[in-house]
Amino acid sequence: MPAKFDSFAALHVAGDPVILFNVWDAGSAAVAERAGAKAIATGSASVATAHGVEDAEGLALDLALANAARVVASTALPVSIDFEGAYAVHPERAASNVARLAATGAIGCNFEDQIVGSDPRTMHGVEDQAARIAAIRWETGPAFFLNARTDIFLIASPETHDDAMADAAIERGHAYAEAGASGFFVPGLADLRLLERICKAVPLPVNFMAFPGAPSARDVAAAGVARISHGPFPHLLALKAFEDAARTVFTE
Repeated sequence: MPAKFDSFAALHVAGDPVILFNVWDAGSAAVAERAGAKAIATGSASVATAHGVEDAEGLALDLALANAARVVASTALPVSIDFEGAYAVHPERAASNVARLAATGAIGCNFEDQIVGSDPRTMHGVEDQAARIAAIRWETGPAFFLNARTDIFLIASPETHDDAMADAAIERGHAYAEAGASGFFVPGLADLRLLERICKAVPLPVNFMAFPGAPSARDVAAAGVARISHGPFPHLLALKAFEDAARTVFTE
């Protein structure tokens, strides 16, 4: 395990990002490893859909942990789990749940600052989220890769993304770093100028989420990103291929 923690952290190089083609179960993790992945990461939306439930912690905690354990057991690579909001609001409860996740053999997780299930979607305050991160860090120890996700850009329309939002993200990035985060995830942001500002200002490796129509991996790397993940899109591609094949069979 120590080697997996170290090797995963070492993959995060600004300008030469690690590519994570997100999986949803043990079978897809094994396929990703055969295809050349250097590490494995799940996507919560994909895991939820594969279990027939909605994202936003619609999958029961025990099922999420069991799925994580199966993914870890299926591969020799380090595994990071998308753990949404850790199934708790209170810092100590969140930390306890992440400790249970770490016990599966996962070397890290995504941890978001959106208030899961809020409508309209809102976020925890900076100090509240930093306290949750600090509690998780205390519980898991220093090696666990806690990828702190901010949903500032994800919950706002792309045309509204501006320097003020980047400033708010940078503030959160600094607070999360001081609280013990290992990485900083900014899903939904595609503006390369704003992305570069954040990469330069935040003292953590920055994670970009690729999506159809997003800037190329080359351009994102040039902005200083250290990690590129693909969120739910690999699972959506797999489902589309399955549906197309099924339609062909059913219409022959």
